[in-house]
Parts: sequence; structure tokens; C-alpha cells
Amino acid sequence: MRRVFNLLAVVAFGVIFAGIVGGYGERQTLSALATYYLIEVPANLGAPNVVTGILISFRGFDTLGEVAVLFMVAASVGVLLASEPGEKPRLLSAMGDEGQGPSELVRNGAEVVLPLIFLFGIYVIMNGHLSAGGGFQGGAVVASGVMLLMLAYPTGPIHHGFLTITETLAGVFYVSIGILGMVFAGGFLDSHILPRGNFGTLFSAGAIPLISTLLGIKVGAELSVIIDRFRS
Repeated sequence: MRRVFNLLAVVAFGVIFAGIVGGYGERQTLSALATYYLIEVPANLGAPNVVTGILISFRGFDTLGEVAVLFMVAASVGVLLASEPGEKPRLLSAMGDEGQGPSELVRNGAEVVLPLIFLFGIYVIMNGHLSAGGGFQGGAVVASGVMLLMLAYPTGPIHHGFLTITETLAGVFYVSIGILGMVFAGGFLDSHILPRGNFGTLFSAGAIPLISTLLGIKVGAELSVIIDRFRS
């Protein structure tokens, strides 16, 4: 009877999804809102990447909320998975005192790939206003490099104090820039507190590159703490 119920549930969900897919139609013309953003972001903010301009400036409060949620996730994971003082990390315990660690290929590969991962993460963060990317994406790339570092060196310590201070300072400066936008510009996280610069160059789009960099630092630090807590 239970198998029949599960089968009926799967068939019902299949019919629903088939209806959704079958009823999907590609929009042939841009909506009025999409047209507004496509014109306003390059003209007003000076950012070729419309998505980054919307997320960092027009949706500044939403982005602040997303970062706050990520911080709460990192704090919650730290509380739930924190090991006792002096306790051996679970990854190391699973290998045993004389257990075999990562192979030489993993360590040598990490030494070659890690600089490239961190460099690419920095590139994605700093060029988020020019091309696909931004603080969240670049921070995730940097955190993936931290994960590879932990796989190559399971016993290597991660300085939580440094990550905590870095994440905190990035958050403080991020909110401070938002307040400066309210005082000297048109609203919270208004990028006009800095000069727009030349369109399409690295130092352009006002404060958007700076805000994106702070987001990347904050997200990268928070995700690194979460990854390290799962190791502990």
C-alpha cells in the first residue's frame, strides 16, 4: 500500500512539472521593469553588469539581509559542530594516529592549483561590475580554495580569530558605506559617494567595486569558517 502511495505521489508531481514545463513560453519582448534596469544601471550607476548593479545598489537592503543570514548560518554551524578544547578533529581521528594522510599527488596538486583558485576568486570579486561575478561568487570561489587546502593538509590549523576579525571588519565597512550613501547620496549603499570613473574600466561604477570587494571578503571568510567547522 505504501509503495502504491509513493508511486501515485511521484506520478502526481510528474504531471505538475510536465504542466509547468509545457506551459512555459519564452518572452519575446522585455518588460517595462527590465527595460528600466537595462537603461538605468549603465546610465546612472555606470556598471556594465546590470545584475551586479541591481544587487549591490538597488537591492542593497536585500543583500545586507542575505549576508546576515549567511553569518547566522556560520554561527549556528560553529555552535553545533565546535569540538571540545584539545579534542582531535574528526577528520584526523578517522585516519588514526598513524593513519595515511592525503597522497603526494593531492598535496602537490593543491600547491599548483591553490594560487590559481585564489587569484581567480579575487578576479571574480573585483570585476563583478564589469562581467559575470561579484562578491558572493568570488567569495565562494575563495572558500573552495580553503576547502582544497583542508583536504591537502587535514591537520593544518585555520586561524578562526583572523577569519572572525576579517569578517567583522568587512561587515562594519559594508554597513558604513551604506550609511555614507544615506548621508551623502540618495540612499543606503548608493554608489554615488565615489566618482563614477570611465565606463567599462576597473575603477568605475562609483562605490560598487568597493562594496563587491567587502562582500567577497565577508562571504569568503564566513564560508571558510563553515567548511572548517564540518572538519572539526
